[in-house]
Amino acid sequence: MTETLAETSISNRAERLDSAGSAWAERIGQNTASASLQFRATADPVGSVGSTIRAGRHEFTVDEPAALAGDDVAASPVEYALGALISCQVVVYRLYAHQLGISIDSLDISADADLDVRGLFGIEEKVRPGFGAVRLTVEVSGPDAEERYAELQAAVDAHCPVLDIFTNPTPVTTTLRVNS
Repeated sequence: MTETLAETSISNRAERLDSAGSAWAERIGQNTASASLQFRATADPVGSVGSTIRAGRHEFTVDEPAALAGDDVAASPVEYALGALISCQVVVYRLYAHQLGISIDSLDISADADLDVRGLFGIEEKVRPGFGAVRLTVEVSGPDAEERYAELQAAVDAHCPVLDIFTNPTPVTTTLRVNS
């Protein structure tokens, strides 16, 4: 299911960012434990190797291309991972541009990644099954000096949650429940 987001004005975005920032600052100021959020997603297998994912009130399909045994009806898990990374970058670029008083006229972010399927299929144990490299390209335009956009990039790199997931080890525990 594809939803279309409506364009918003710069002033409306600024108002929403201010409102959210103020609300979170107040909430955390009253109780620092409220800064800790938990997220949950569930998957129901569908098709050959696809799945229907539910996260909050949202639902989306994940699949693989035919070459990886999929039905090719949706983006693959690794494409969603790249999408999560660049969409989080958009959020954090807008948030910190507003906070730092930097104007953005246009923002385009793309991600390219390399994956060697020998790791996925267990053909070569020394090859990791995930991305070997990820390259982000951020194209930004606006009236501020180039140094200000470099400052913005540094803030985004320091505070982007999904970039942090990609660049720092995150403990993952798996619980297997076998039902008979």
